[in-house]
Amino acid sequence: MSAHPVDSIMNPWEGPIDTGKVPEDGSTFDVIVVGGGPGGSAAASYNAMNGCRVLLIEKEVWPRDKVCGDAVGGKSLSHVKELGVKEMVEMTPHFMVDSIVFGSANGNTVKVMLPQDEFEKKMAGYSLPRVQFDYMMFKRATEIVVASGGSVIQGFSVNEVNVDDGRIIGVSGKFGKRSDDGPTLTFTSPLTIGAGGYRCPVSTKLVEEVHGEPMRDDDHYCGGYREYWKGVGGFEGNQGPIEIHFIDEVIPGYFWLFPVQEGIVNVGIGMVISEQRKQVGADKSLKKKQRWVIENHPIFKERFKDAEIVEGSQKGWQLPFGSPRKGAPSYQPRRSAGAGVMCVGDAASLVDPFSGEGIGNALLSAKMTSNFFDKEAHADGFPEEVGMQYMESLWDTLGKELTNSFRLQKLVKWKKVMNWFVGKASRKEEMGDMLTGMIADKEAQKSLWSPWFLFKTILLP
Repeated sequence: MSAHPVDSIMNPWEGPIDTGKVPEDGSTFDVIVVGGGPGGSAAASYNAMNGCRVLLIEKEVWPRDKVCGDAVGGKSLSHVKELGVKEMVEMTPHFMVDSIVFGSANGNTVKVMLPQDEFEKKMAGYSLPRVQFDYMMFKRATEIVVASGGSVIQGFSVNEVNVDDGRIIGVSGKFGKRSDDGPTLTFTSPLTIGAGGYRCPVSTKLVEEVHGEPMRDDDHYCGGYREYWKGVGGFEGNQGPIEIHFIDEVIPGYFWLFPVQEGIVNVGIGMVISEQRKQVGADKSLKKKQRWVIENHPIFKERFKDAEIVEGSQKGWQLPFGSPRKGAPSYQPRRSAGAGVMCVGDAASLVDPFSGEGIGNALLSAKMTSNFFDKEAHADGFPEEVGMQYMESLWDTLGKELTNSFRLQKLVKWKKVMNWFVGKASRKEEMGDMLTGMIADKEAQKSLWSPWFLFKTILLP
């Protein structure tokens, strides 16, 4: 796949983004943000809106693709609207999500409707290719940052995160690939924000080198594989459900179908990496698993019989889950701040363990960085104790939600339980209503673990 899933004339997200003049070597900023995805773009925007002179760095050059399920949920949309991006999204091809279909191994399905009032306000959720969404987030961030006296650079590889006496003080790198010839440029700041995804150099420096803690735990990392398809059966128009299926061939992972615009569907498989490594032979390959489901599964082979893959769209990636770690050496889910540094989104290991959704938590954490950094008070360096406050606040805000999602993730591994649960939900309206609440309101997930909920579910007809 090229930069977009369908061939067409030039689209608004296909052109270059003019990021302006490159700052001089040795320039100092209030905040440096490494990574120009949604979390990094939002962090740069929010801190610039807070009066900071920001440097936003992205290693790729737009337009660029990002492998993802492509759903932008309700949690994200308040930030998307606040940053002036929601209107931009609505002007491009997208899919309005009004429900989620869950499927179990025995063929049962339950359709969970999202709250009608949220849908009517266009705040329930969108699904669209990340090449579009990320382009608009970065473009808007560029406008906000430059207008606030900051700088934006793309095509710049951060080769070194600089540390002085345990405090991160900025970054060094060069344009092009790390191995390319060219001058090394160094930029300094009291605060560096890591937003570079699961391989973020800032997060790696903070966790592994400064604090000597493990960066990854395969029990809390997910492998993902994605393809775009045209003409998949069961999807008409630009509004309707996204689908998540827990079927024999992919359990303990799941198979998803997310329409991203009329006629185009994001099709993929996700599985916790430690579980994936337990698979035997060809089953270790998510790509081969997906191929088997599409060609041989009695339900899906029918839906794909007239479908066509978008060549070049086959890509894999990894997701760092925000699930709580047993015996964690530091803050939950993983150290995400310290002297001179805060991390957001995937760089802070904040992906939802059940749904795999990460954009909402990335945007939330991005805004939180602007609440904890004060350019006047922290001009001599962002203090470690304030970083601790950020980590505590982050877990206070997201901890219950991520813990409950982790429990749900463990639950879906049990095929018989999922068969029963989905079958029951498909017959009981109140269970469907409760599932709606669980999707729309993460606090409502706690109901799943209450004795009264289990009593009603198991014993009542």
